[in-house]
Amino acid sequence: MARKLSGLQREVLALYRESIRAIYKKPVEAQPNFREFTRRNFRKYSGMSRKEFGAIEHLIRKGKKMLELYTNPGVRNIVL
Repeated sequence: MARKLSGLQREVLALYRESIRAIYKKPVEAQPNFREFTRRNFRKYSGMSRKEFGAIEHLIRKGKKMLELYTNPGVRNIVL
């Protein structure tokens, strides 16, 4: 039986899904760069303890700001 996800875990997954969906709105030639950028940023903190609530909340806020910035139609590509 799978464990229920905490509210923070659901928020992280929702942010990841939203980030992946946003990639498809970018030019096809730039999508691999955005995909790699997204994966790197989420994997960087994948080993973080679930009990670090403050740090996780900070990273979620930071991720939402980055997503808002990168979903801007003027942003056509990203450099890794």
